[in-house]
Amino acid sequence: MKMITAIIKPYKLDDVREALSDMGIHGLTATEVKGFGRQKGHTELYRGAEYVVDFLPKVKIETAVSSEIVDQAIDAIIKAANTGKIGDGKIFVTNIEQTIRIRTGETGPEAL
Repeated sequence: MKMITAIIKPYKLDDVREALSDMGIHGLTATEVKGFGRQKGHTELYRGAEYVVDFLPKVKIETAVSSEIVDQAIDAIIKAANTGKIGDGKIFVTNIEQTIRIRTGETGPEAL
């Protein structure tokens, strides 16, 4: 089992959710986050004063998948989140040691 964590542009959330849902992944967690990478923020004008916006709004998506479909899930996220511009985001994949469904007590891949 793998945990896929993707940091994407906020307006791409629905596209990514639909792409994952189409391939049979129905559970994910989305969190509004702020951050920066190579984009390094930008300057804005507010009431005549210029200020620097260092942290840009992003969405962090987390979903647990079986090891057999991790590559297809990554491809689906890339296709759905890609704009071709700087700041599209990153995907991180980590191993999951154990999964337990609280309601039923199921463990392992059955709990996904």
